Amino acid sequence: MSSVTLSPASTTSPGNPSGFYRNRRTARTTNIIPKCRTRFRAKPLSAALVEEARPRALPPVRSNNSINGAGGEANLSSIVLAKDRADDIQAESKALARASNASVYSPELLKNKYSSRPFKVLQRTLQIVVGLGSFGLKLWIDQLQGQLVQNRRSRAIELRETFTRLGPTFVKLGQGLSTRPDLCPPEFLEELSELQDALPTFPDAEAFACIEKELGIPLDSIYTSISTSPIAAASLGQVYKAKLKKSGQLVAVKVQRPGIEEAIGLDFYLIRNLGFLINKYADIITSDVVALIDEFARRVYQELNYVQEGQNARRFKKLYADKEDVLVPDIFWDYTSGKVLTMEWVEGVKLNEQAIIEGQGLKVLDLVNTGIQCSLRQLLEYGYFHADPHPGNLLATPEGKLAFLDFGMMSETPEEARFAIIGHVVHMVNRDYEAMARDYYALDFLSPDVDVTPIVPALRNFFDDALNSTVSELNFKTIVDGLGAVLYQYPFNVPAYYALILRSLTVLEGLALYADPNFKVLAASYPYFAKRLLTDPNPYLRDALIELLFKDGKFRWNRLENLLVQGKQDRDFAAKDALQPVLKLVLGPDGDELRSLVTKEAIRVTEAVTIGGLLDTYNSIPGPLRSFIPNGNGIGPGGLNEAEMENMMELRQQVLRIWGLLQTSNSFDPSILQPIVQVLQEPEARNLGGRVFGGITQRLAARLLQQVLRSPATVRAPTL
Repeated sequence: MSSVTLSPASTTSPGNPSGFYRNRRTARTTNIIPKCRTRFRAKPLSAALVEEARPRALPPVRSNNSINGAGGEANLSSIVLAKDRADDIQAESKALARASNASVYSPELLKNKYSSRPFKVLQRTLQIVVGLGSFGLKLWIDQLQGQLVQNRRSRAIELRETFTRLGPTFVKLGQGLSTRPDLCPPEFLEELSELQDALPTFPDAEAFACIEKELGIPLDSIYTSISTSPIAAASLGQVYKAKLKKSGQLVAVKVQRPGIEEAIGLDFYLIRNLGFLINKYADIITSDVVALIDEFARRVYQELNYVQEGQNARRFKKLYADKEDVLVPDIFWDYTSGKVLTMEWVEGVKLNEQAIIEGQGLKVLDLVNTGIQCSLRQLLEYGYFHADPHPGNLLATPEGKLAFLDFGMMSETPEEARFAIIGHVVHMVNRDYEAMARDYYALDFLSPDVDVTPIVPALRNFFDDALNSTVSELNFKTIVDGLGAVLYQYPFNVPAYYALILRSLTVLEGLALYADPNFKVLAASYPYFAKRLLTDPNPYLRDALIELLFKDGKFRWNRLENLLVQGKQDRDFAAKDALQPVLKLVLGPDGDELRSLVTKEAIRVTEAVTIGGLLDTYNSIPGPLRSFIPNGNGIGPGGLNEAEMENMMELRQQVLRIWGLLQTSNSFDPSILQPIVQVLQEPEARNLGGRVFGGITQRLAARLLQQVLRSPATVRAPTL
């Protein structure tokens, strides 16, 4: 790769990213920028796009007026950082001003624009009709010959190839359809998910002219050097590697493709008109196609505004780059506009290039797991997530970090849906298909007037078969395909956010399966789900936790133990957070029924611990002396028979194991008991404690009375 040197001071060593955009072309060594001295150096391509981000912590300015000693240095540093923050805000404001004329999707404006240009519309219509018409004709023939199902795979491949030929709008449309199980059969979903948004590059001279026009500065005033050919290209733009003249930092400069707004505007005008026809005549499709097209078009237009993408990146960085193994490049606002985006350069390798990654001493599965954990936080914690995590947008850095790139397509998960998704997983574990069906209301899959009764058998038929193994052993794609078949048969309307969630997790699982065919995304996700269930005070999740732990009036200690084992694997798990929400739920105003269950279980546990202690003491006594201890007719303390003793000791051991899990938590500290003591001082807690104490006293008194009334026994208590 060659570079244009804009200053005699230095040259670049352009890299070859493994991703971001996929097309490359041979470097040219032509003088692109007039009046600039150029020299070229061919160097090996690096697998990189954006340099490692160096997040700047900008604490508030301290009120300390001292300027002497360490305190003065800290105060001066705060002042400098505050100034940097102010400069950054000002630069962002200027970038927003440069992008003030960025296009926004408006069906009305497109209609007004193209209704007066019939010849242009007709020409593009013919291109689309020829491409899609031939595909539709083959589908019609398949239907006449009864081969629609048999030929579904080959037709899906043809549709993917047709979309690629028709250009960027249809490539984006195909990618959108690949996330819509309510619109497409599984074979089409698989093929369309392989679409690559790749197009030929456009002339470098046009790209450089666009940079100067957008930023209002000559190129030689911005860069010391810039690559003479794009590092990579995609449907909406192409990327160059450059070195900033002011700071000397390496950056990636993304430049928008000329005329792209005109091209996609005309296409969406035509596609939307087609959507009206589909809504009117295609009864098999239950979703509002025009609404789906409008939603999709709005997202594509947002991708055309690079300042918006920069703001997306900043927001994403603020939320998720606090993790030591996640990297998000920063934005240079001084060199960003609606059609030009400048980001830090990250040295890295595409996540699907396993041999290269592992040759650097890294493990692909570790990086994928980082991506899964970060994606779960995105989807279910803050609700703001990267909607396009394909291999080109995920890089492994030499330091072992996972770098997220390209923030043009982002989405948000509604707050209610975040908790409903976690609850849905709980209902799946419990095989509560009626509750699973009701979850679709909260997920906005179904309108409230739709009866879910017919859906329950379909869910039962699929999951009873799929859950023959444990849930953690299920492949995520298997569940998506199974649910997709259900969605395709019933009147579901999959919201855009959920379709993008499915796409994100399916892509991550695909990357993991590429490295290890036995990898299970659900198993890797369990620690996060367990942590949220144990620690989140949200009422929906507290109810889901109780639903998981209690069944038929009995407490399932094995479920609690499993949750703690899984939750501990999450690095953010805190034992103190796992105790208080449950206590508050038990002691709450609506906890009467639950308090009754807890009281009953607390009596059992206290009895098991007490009698277990007595048995330990009894077993520690030398054999000859045990004969002097009265034992009644029972075979153990309290007159317990063998089965009762075994169950009680098993319960005691389970409780002790659970306490041990809490103690070995990374965040365990005896001080976590202090807020619990405070909670237990509440009136309801004292009443509950009194009920437990009274219950255990009665139980032990009853057992003692049984011992007294029984005739002496010759059988001695067994040792453990």
